Amino acid sequence: MKLNKRYLFTLLALATAHVVVAQINKYPLDSDQQNIWFVAPQAEIGKDSINVLKAGYTTTKWIKATVPGIVFNDYVNAGIEKDPNFGDNIYNVDKRKYDRNFWYRTTFKAPAGHQNGQKLWLNFEGVNRKADIYFNGTYLGKLDGFMHRGKFDITNLLDKGKENVLAVLVHWPQTPIPNYASPTYISSASWDWMPYVPGLLMGITDNVYLSTSGSVTLVDPWIRTKVPSLNQANLQLQVELSNTTGADKEGELTGVIQPGNITFSQKMKIEAYQQRTFTLDTSKFKQFIINNPKLWWPNGYGEPNLYSCELKYTVDGKISDTKKITFGIKEYSYDTLGNVFHISINGKRIFVKGGNWGMSEYLLRCRGDEYDLKLKLHKDMNLNMVRNWIGSVTDAEFYEACDKYGLMIWDDFWLNSHKNLPRDIFAFNQNAVEKIKRYRNHPSVAVWCGDNEGYPEPPLNAWLAENVKTFDAGDRWYQANSHSDALTGSGPWTNFDPQWYFTKYPGGFGGDRGWGMRTEIGTAVFTTFDSFKKFMPKENWWPRDEMWDKHFFGKSAANAGPDRYEESINHRYGKATGIEDFCLKAQLLNIETNKALYEGWLHHMWNDASGVMTWMSQSAYPSFVWQTYDYYYDLNGAYWGVKKACEPLHIQWSYADNSVKVINSTGKNYDNLKAVAEVYNIKGQKLKGYNQTLVSASNTATESFLMDLYTVTDNLAYQKKVVASSTSAEAGSATAITDGNSGSRWTSTYQDNQWVYVDLGKIEPVRQVIIEWEAAYAKAYKIQVSDDATQWKDVAIENNSDGGSDRITFAKTNARYVRMQTLKRATEYGVSIYEFEVYTTQRTKSPEVQLIKLFLEDEKGKVLSDNFYWRSSAHNDYTQLNTLVPVKLNVSSKISSKGNQKIIAAKIKNTSNEIAFAIKVQAIDAETGERILPAMMNDDYFTLFKNESKDIEITFDANLLKSNKYKLEVTPYNNRKR
Repeated sequence: MKLNKRYLFTLLALATAHVVVAQINKYPLDSDQQNIWFVAPQAEIGKDSINVLKAGYTTTKWIKATVPGIVFNDYVNAGIEKDPNFGDNIYNVDKRKYDRNFWYRTTFKAPAGHQNGQKLWLNFEGVNRKADIYFNGTYLGKLDGFMHRGKFDITNLLDKGKENVLAVLVHWPQTPIPNYASPTYISSASWDWMPYVPGLLMGITDNVYLSTSGSVTLVDPWIRTKVPSLNQANLQLQVELSNTTGADKEGELTGVIQPGNITFSQKMKIEAYQQRTFTLDTSKFKQFIINNPKLWWPNGYGEPNLYSCELKYTVDGKISDTKKITFGIKEYSYDTLGNVFHISINGKRIFVKGGNWGMSEYLLRCRGDEYDLKLKLHKDMNLNMVRNWIGSVTDAEFYEACDKYGLMIWDDFWLNSHKNLPRDIFAFNQNAVEKIKRYRNHPSVAVWCGDNEGYPEPPLNAWLAENVKTFDAGDRWYQANSHSDALTGSGPWTNFDPQWYFTKYPGGFGGDRGWGMRTEIGTAVFTTFDSFKKFMPKENWWPRDEMWDKHFFGKSAANAGPDRYEESINHRYGKATGIEDFCLKAQLLNIETNKALYEGWLHHMWNDASGVMTWMSQSAYPSFVWQTYDYYYDLNGAYWGVKKACEPLHIQWSYADNSVKVINSTGKNYDNLKAVAEVYNIKGQKLKGYNQTLVSASNTATESFLMDLYTVTDNLAYQKKVVASSTSAEAGSATAITDGNSGSRWTSTYQDNQWVYVDLGKIEPVRQVIIEWEAAYAKAYKIQVSDDATQWKDVAIENNSDGGSDRITFAKTNARYVRMQTLKRATEYGVSIYEFEVYTTQRTKSPEVQLIKLFLEDEKGKVLSDNFYWRSSAHNDYTQLNTLVPVKLNVSSKISSKGNQKIIAAKIKNTSNEIAFAIKVQAIDAETGERILPAMMNDDYFTLFKNESKDIEITFDANLLKSNKYKLEVTPYNNRKR
C-alpha cells in the first residue's frame, strides 16, 4: 500500500508578517475545502481560453487535479485510465491525450491574514516543463523549468470581496527528451526500469502558495560553515535584500541560531528597486565562532546534528520579512590520491555506502512524509549516501530527510551522455543556478555532478563548474562525469557470483579499472510472491512470459540480465516449480548477491576501494529490477543483504580467499575485540571453529584469520597442471581454474580464439566438464580432448552460452588433456574462468552446503556484529537446501502503542532438531488479510539452529492497523511449497 496522499488547494489565514498564508496542496483536503484545482487540455478549450481567466467560468467538464502532481495521474484518479501499475495498462494508454498542453485553474478568496500595507506574493516552486501564469485575467509571467521559482506580486490584482482566479497554462516537455527537453525528468520517456509516462510528467510539480511581506524581502539566505578543528566551527551568513519600492529602505537584520541561543543584528540599507548581497562573518560577529559545535556527520560516523537560524528584517519598527534556515555544521574536502576519488567530512575520510534513486515514484506521487519513510529505510540499511540520478528528485522533503538521517547526496544535473545540448541552454543554466541556491544550505549535499556517464557538451560543462564555484563557493566538489575522472565506471547491472565482487577486478564501463569509487553497480531484484500478485495478472504468473517484461524482466531490461538471474536461481537453488517457489528462491539470491557487492568493496577498503553505490536502492515502479525494498515497501532479500553488509562495525567472510575481516566504518576505535567463526553442515553439526582477538581502528578493514573450507574431491581437474594460450595482466596464473577456490580466476588477453587446457596426468574416462565463468565469458566455444596436447578432438560445441555455470555433458571418451577453445567472446574483454572441473561421469558426489556463523564480541562477550553465510563444496550449488525437512517454530508476540506508531514484539524459537533456514516474518492485518506495510523491522530471512531464538520488532504507523487484530506469518525456507 502506497503512502501517497492526495493534496489539494488549502488556504491558511495567518496574521504574522511574511508567512505563508496560503499553501496549495501542502495539507490534506478536509470537509470545509473550497479551493480545488481543475485541469483540462488546452486544445479542447479552444477559443474559450479567454474565459478560463475570468470569474464565473464553469469547470464542470474539467478533471479534478492534484497539485503538486501531474496531469496523467489526475485522469487515473478520476477513473478515466486503468491502474497504471497493473499488468500492461500503462502501455495501452493513448499518449496523444496527454502529450499536449493543459490548463490548470482554481479560485480562492483573499486570505484573512493579509493586512493592508502588506505585499501579497504568489509563489511557484516548480512546473514541468513550462507554464504561463494568469491571475484575475492578468498575465504574470512565464516559468521555464521545474527548478525555476516564480514569485509574483499580486497585491494590486487581488479582489478582496470576490473569488480570485488563478489559471496556469502548462506546456508539455515535447519529444525527444534527452537532453533536448532538460531541465526535465529525462526518464519520463521510458528507461529500462520505468515505462513511458503519458504527458511526460507534465504538470504543476511542486508547491504553490501565497505569502506576505513588507517592502523589503529576504532572498536565499545562506549559511556557510568551516570546521578548522572538531572543537571549533566558523559561520558565515550571506543574504540578499530585495527592495521592491521606489524609495531607499534602511532596516535591521536580526537572527537567532539554535541550539546555543546565538543572537546577532546588523543595520542594512537597500536602495530603491535594488537586490544585492550582504555578508556577515567572524571578522565582526565573534558569536559566529562556535566552540564545541554539534557537527553534522554521515550515517555511521556520528550524529547528523542540525542547527536552525531564524532571520528577521525590520523596517521602521515593523517586520518586513522573515526566513528560517536549517543547516548543519560541516566541512567537506576531497582528493583523488592514487587516482581514486575520496570524500572527507570534518577531516574524516568517509567510505561511501550508497544507493541510486532513479525517481521517487514514476508518476510523482511520492510527497511529504513519504520521503521521510524512504530515507529512513536507507538509514536503516546503514547507507550513508544517495545519488539523485539525473536530478530526478526536486522536492525539498528529499533533502530535508537526507539531512535528518545523515545521508550524503551525490546530486546530478539533468544530462545523460547524449551528444546534444538542451533546446534552451540558458533556461538550463538558470535552473542549475536555482537548484544550487535552493539546496546549498543542506549539509547532505556532498557532490554536484554534471552528466550521467558523459561530459556536458560545451558550454555547459564550464558553466556548471563556474556555477558551483560562484553560488556554492566551491564548498562542494563538481564532478563533470558520473563514471570517469578518478571513478571506476558504472555497472554492470546484473548479478554475478559472490566471489566476483571480491576478485580483481569487478569491471565497470568507463572510468578506471579497480574497485575505487563506483557510482553505479547493481542487479535484478525479484519481488516476493505477495508483491508479485499485486501488479501481475494471474494468467501471466507462470511460466515467465512477455507480461513480465512489461515490468522489466526481459529484453527491455537487458542490462539487468534477467536470463542470467533466472539461470542463477536454477543452478544454485534448483529449478523453480512455480512462481511462489521462484519468488522465494529469488530472495536467497538477492541476499547473497547484494551482500557480496558491498562486502567485496569493503574487503578492499582504502586499498583502492573508496565507496560503492548500488543501482538502485529504491523502487519507483512495480518491477523486478534494481531495488532493495519494492514498490509496496516489502523489504526483500536485497534489503537485508545490504543492511547486514553495511553495518558500521561489521564482521565478514570473503568468498575469494576465505579470510574473515572486521570492517570499521565508524568514527570510533575498538580494542579487545574477539572474532569468532563456526562452520556447520546442513544438519547443524559443527565442523570447524576459529577465533582471534584484535584491535579495530576507525576506518579500517582488519584481517582476523583464514578459514580452511573444502571442495568436491571427485573433480579430476582438481589441482592439476594448466596451460593457457594467454593470460591478461590483471589475472593470476592459469592454475587458478583448478585450485578449488572459486574466488581466483584466469583471464585471457582481449582476443577471440583463446584456449586453456587441463593436464589430468594420465588418460582418464571423461564425460562432463563444468565451467564457472566470470563476467567475461565465451559466447561460443568448443570442448576438446587429446592424448598428446597436439591433436585435438571436438567432443562438444556450445554456440549460445549465457555465462554463469555451464555443465557440458558428452559421450564418455578417454583423454589426458581437456581443453576449452574460444570461438566468440561475449564481452570486449578476454574470457575469464573461476573453475574448470572435469568428471568421469556426471558429478558423482552431491555438493554439500556449509553454514558459516560469524560473531564479533567485545571483551565482555557482548555481540557487536554477527553474520551468516551458506556456501557449497561445489561452486554455488545449494540444492542440498531443498532436502531440509519442514519445521514448526514456536512463536509468541504482543502488540503495543507508542505515539502514532504500533509495535509488534515477537519471539521466534526453533525447538525442532533441524535447522530452520531463512525464516521470513510478515505481519498481517487479521481483518483484511493484507500485509502491514510499510513497516520497520530489525531482521528477516534469518536462520535458527536447534533451541536458538530471535527477537523481532515490527514498527508501523498506527493507522495501518485500525484494531489490534493481527497475525504473524513465520515461514522458514524448509516449509516452502514443493
